[in-house]
Amino acid sequence: MQKLTRDDLYSLEEYSTVRKAFRDKVLRHKRNRRLALGTNAALYFEDRLTMQYQVQEMLRIERIFEADGINEELDAYNPLIPDGTNWKATFMVEFAEEEERREMLTQLVDIENLVYMQVGELDKCYAVADEDLERADATKTSAVHFMRFELSNDQVAALKDGAELTAGIDHENYKVKISPVADNIRVSLLGDLD
Repeated sequence: MQKLTRDDLYSLEEYSTVRKAFRDKVLRHKRNRRLALGTNAALYFEDRLTMQYQVQEMLRIERIFEADGINEELDAYNPLIPDGTNWKATFMVEFAEEEERREMLTQLVDIENLVYMQVGELDKCYAVADEDLERADATKTSAVHFMRFELSNDQVAALKDGAELTAGIDHENYKVKISPVADNIRVSLLGDLD
């Protein structure tokens, strides 16, 4: 998937006029990119459109219009765009109450390394988590992790040939298996593998 360049972005002035329509488009797109993993965790799969929205919003909020600042934002967000053989996602542990969330994050140490996707009967593809910086320690995990699922050629081919997609978490304190992944999400994720 092609990375974003400055030419792909709206100027701040242009963005102010198209923001509502662009935001609506992105929100519709994201409906096919969120995968609930049980009641308290979810994967939000990123792609070129979701990252363009993130960059545009950061430029707007920070009022960045100079080339160096724009390039810094692109450098920060482009790594979250899939490379054609992988999926990139934001993983969130979601507990509404702060006290419960704090307690659960101590019980879910290492959960970020036990999230998986599975194509058909092939081996599970476990996430490579937090390549940008360490977000957990020996006593607790973070509520937010950035993940990459690197697929083999066999997994990509099987998925394109119609193999079922499964997702899950193998943590001793949070086990879940989603089988099959909803077709709208599966089709959307197929688009990342070109």
